[in-house]
Amino acid sequence: MKKTILILLVALCIPTSVFAARAPSTFSAGSSLLVASSSPGNAYAAGASVVLTAPVSGDFLAGGGSVITIAPILGDTLLFGGSVQVRAPISGDLRAAGGNILIEKPVAGDVAAFGYSVIDTDHAGGSVFIIAANVALKDGASGPVIIYGNNIALEGTFADNVTVIASGRVSLAPDTAIHGMLSYQAPEPATIPESAAITGGVEYTSASYLPDPGTSRILALVSVGLFLLVRILGALILAGLFAGLFPRFAEVIVEQAYESRARSILLTMLLGFAILVAAPILLVLLSLTFVGIGLAFLLSVLYVLLVLLSVIYAGILLGSMFARRFAHRDTILWRDGVLGMLALSFIILVPVVGGFVVFLLTLFTAGTLLQLFFHFAFPHEEHSPEAV
Repeated sequence: MKKTILILLVALCIPTSVFAARAPSTFSAGSSLLVASSSPGNAYAAGASVVLTAPVSGDFLAGGGSVITIAPILGDTLLFGGSVQVRAPISGDLRAAGGNILIEKPVAGDVAAFGYSVIDTDHAGGSVFIIAANVALKDGASGPVIIYGNNIALEGTFADNVTVIASGRVSLAPDTAIHGMLSYQAPEPATIPESAAITGGVEYTSASYLPDPGTSRILALVSVGLFLLVRILGALILAGLFAGLFPRFAEVIVEQAYESRARSILLTMLLGFAILVAAPILLVLLSLTFVGIGLAFLLSVLYVLLVLLSVIYAGILLGSMFARRFAHRDTILWRDGVLGMLALSFIILVPVVGGFVVFLLTLFTAGTLLQLFFHFAFPHEEHSPEAV
């Protein structure tokens, strides 16, 4: 079954012009395109809105936001659009992909469609292959039918087997005739009226689409993995942006780490520890009073921003250390931030030790950022004796 689906999907994507005879072709494109001239060969059209009003003697290929055919097509047809409507007969095969697909006139050949909603109100002369959320075949088909979807409705006369894979409801209209086997897989048995005639019998496979406990655990692990991957990628992008857009700011933090004495570095880390630990307690105390709720909200936003910047600049600091050690370079580039944040993401995975190292780096950058913000907010000028 999987091989059949793959072959049919490939066939759906192959342009119909590959199999067409050589003949003069017409090409047209525009925002709102009205194809009003008949084509002796193949015709190709593209636009926001495409309407075919003249017959086509060969194949017809069209793509656009809305595609409508109201003139007969003697060859094969390939249509792509948000909305696809077939309002004239097609003598060859029809392949369509779009949001909503409506087929109102007969198709002499095979029908292959992929979309959100596919409705065929006329008889299909060949086989039918459809993948859509909602499918309705209202006048049967002469060839075998394969449908993958959610809610599927069948009506009319089907000359061959009908195979349905549904995640929702499967229903047959009264007086539906299937001169073959109806094989379907769905959570619940199909609605089959007594007046429906199925010559080849019915084969039903109950399928529950709720995952079992083992599958649920796998899905949970995959979800956690994707979340961590997205978080790491976001951190890498932010670190690269801050290192590339504000290199001087990053260089000040790096110089503070390299040029300060051990005692100064320790005091800076203690300052970072004090603000990261004491700030949440202060926010809780402020939020207990009516007057302090607004101030607590404002300070909480600043606190989250400080923590985010501290983590980002911890990665930039680590990347700059690599640059000085191995590349012998003092300037900070955007790739230093990306490399440092990537290394920080791996270090934190090391049990106990990794988290402690990241915590120390974050404390230092938090303390340094507080000092920089303080000097920026409250600048002071040093006057020399001569100036005084």
